[in-house]
Amino acid sequence: MTQLLDFQVAAVALAATLATIAIWAPRRLWVKVSAVAVSIGFMPVAYAGMADLLSKPKPVRMEWAQSATAQATILGAQIKEGQGIYLWLQLEGGAEPRYYKLAWDQKLAEQLQQAMREAERNRSGMAMTLPFEKTLDPDKPKFYALPQPQLPEKNGEEGGPGPMVYRHPGMDA
Repeated sequence: MTQLLDFQVAAVALAATLATIAIWAPRRLWVKVSAVAVSIGFMPVAYAGMADLLSKPKPVRMEWAQSATAQATILGAQIKEGQGIYLWLQLEGGAEPRYYKLAWDQKLAEQLQQAMREAERNRSGMAMTLPFEKTLDPDKPKFYALPQPQLPEKNGEEGGPGPMVYRHPGMDA
């Protein structure tokens, strides 16, 4: 959300600069007033457009800021045959998850389905390697299930504090 505000501030600054140039240009009054009105009208339209895009998936080919990401955790996925593969990704070092769309690819969809089955069987999550790069090796899987999480250690092992014993409050007296 902070990036939206940063981009909006930049759009307002650019529109204000154009309006200032229009005011000082040696043109007729109606041309100056029209230029300022268009600049003022641009500001809410730019904000509405950017805010609307927040709920839509970003095509992977348009990601440039995070293009060097080596791995991403898949929080959710939806496959729409013939349309695309929709992914909710948690990027390495990212504060919040992001919504992306991959172009439709039968092999990728099959890989994702296989990883989903394996993750469900292991009761683990899924991850994706090089989410924003086209791979030159189509046989290398892009999606995979994470390893099964390690079970918590049991109490009472050698050197441990021993088993937990419940004592009723009246038993200590």
